[in-house]
Amino acid sequence: MSVFTLGSWAAAVLVVGLAARFRSRAYATFRGIQLVLHTLIATALLPAFVWVLPLFVYLHLCVYVQALALVWPRSRGAAYRLLVSVPAAFFSAGTLLGLPWALAHGLGWPLPAPWAPYLLALIGVVQSSTAREEQVDVVVADGAVPGLRRRAFGSERVHRPLRIVQISDPHLGPFMSVARLRRITQSAVQRQPDLVLLTGDFLTMESQADPRLLSAALEPLRALEGRVFACLGNHDHEAPETVRAALAGAGVRLLVDDAALVATGAGLVQLVGADFVFRNRAPHLEALCAAHPRISGALRLLLLHDPSAFRHLPEGEADLVLSGHTHGGQVGFVSLGLPWTLMRLFVNAPDHGLWARGRDRLYVHRGTGHYGFPLRLGVPAENSMLCVHSLGGLRTEAV
Repeated sequence: MSVFTLGSWAAAVLVVGLAARFRSRAYATFRGIQLVLHTLIATALLPAFVWVLPLFVYLHLCVYVQALALVWPRSRGAAYRLLVSVPAAFFSAGTLLGLPWALAHGLGWPLPAPWAPYLLALIGVVQSSTAREEQVDVVVADGAVPGLRRRAFGSERVHRPLRIVQISDPHLGPFMSVARLRRITQSAVQRQPDLVLLTGDFLTMESQADPRLLSAALEPLRALEGRVFACLGNHDHEAPETVRAALAGAGVRLLVDDAALVATGAGLVQLVGADFVFRNRAPHLEALCAAHPRISGALRLLLLHDPSAFRHLPEGEADLVLSGHTHGGQVGFVSLGLPWTLMRLFVNAPDHGLWARGRDRLYVHRGTGHYGFPLRLGVPAENSMLCVHSLGGLRTEAV
């Protein structure tokens, strides 16, 4: 057994042992699975990269250093992110994508271009560090459709659509620094939308402990106070007080199974914000809608972090549901103009874009940041202006 292999297994055991001792059994289990898989694949791929051995070893080491650092998670500076966090994400993603090459090597059938998965991961680094600005036109109140299906963006227009900037899943962390998220929120203010709607998952484990980080990133939104609303995502329940304090500090109204009526330049808008729940979604949404019935003449928007819960919403209870959570599928072919994502191979739930069920419409934001799988690949982050064209019309008198 080589020094590389022995050192890799020793590092994996060290990380898992310290995680179990100082963090949690859940984190130790997660890291154990991830590092075992990473070590097996990297060891199999090593012979193909002896020509860049020092670089391969450095990147490989970054994976273990990053995993070890997260035993004691905290926000770290730009130098650490540049030298450790981003290289670790790049190398762990590329190594995982290299699984077919590793299997072929083990069977004695070496595949050509073993560098290809790392080239894809490099593209992923770029896509994970940037967002595409765009305008999305969504038509609501345009008739019923059978079942739940992906919906093409309609061509109908109204003279004055409702303009929304949605920020979803920023996941403040290695790829979403305070400065980057602050630029995104400042851009939202400069676009002068009618509403800014935040649909959850603000943090990563690195940023959970200090509410000042998220407060600083969201601070520009205070210029639009009264027009900025939020709901909670699943990760926000890991540090709810941090999220609540940060949102309050930025003048953002958090709707947790609550509602608000807002007068906008496009008319009256009723906002309903659903809390994130893991179980009993149908009765939860039924109770929420019963507690906050539809207001006649107002466009009814529902903030619902997880789009898979859309199918549990009582029919007719929302003109438009705004969700995130999926990061747009995160890995797929959206960058090539195709709707397919890896997520849809495993989960029968909306992944990105516009969906319809009956008269209800669902817009799934591709996400401002990402989390989980180390990189985005083929599914760019989203920084869009959503123009909502209601063919049913809106009341315009003041509240």
